[in-house]
Amino acid sequence: MKAAIKTYNAEQEYYFAEGCYINELSNSIDDPHVSIARARLAPGKTTRWHYLKGTGERYVIQEGFGVVEIQGLPEKGVNAGDVVLIPPGARQRICNTGADDLVFLAICSPPFTADVYIDADD
Repeated sequence: MKAAIKTYNAEQEYYFAEGCYINELSNSIDDPHVSIARARLAPGKTTRWHYLKGTGERYVIQEGFGVVEIQGLPEKGVNAGDVVLIPPGARQRICNTGADDLVFLAICSPPFTADVYIDADD
């Protein structure tokens, strides 16, 4: 890992096919083992069923309320401070059940690349 300070830029947020807005906070050779993205899901929206091929993911819920579904586990309500661990290849989705945006960090190892995202919606 190379020492660096990365400045947040709200204008870098983009809509991803999964169904939420993403801002890549850190995904570079400066930190080759982990990527960190800020995800934002509007009220009443649910991401598509998907999994990450060969990449583990952690959600750190920062704001809002939701329900997460992960293959092999019962669905579970989540809110600020909760951490969700998603193994590589596990089918998953998250729903915003609150009145405000659901905001969470998506921390991936190895780092996320678009080719590891597999849409698994029926």
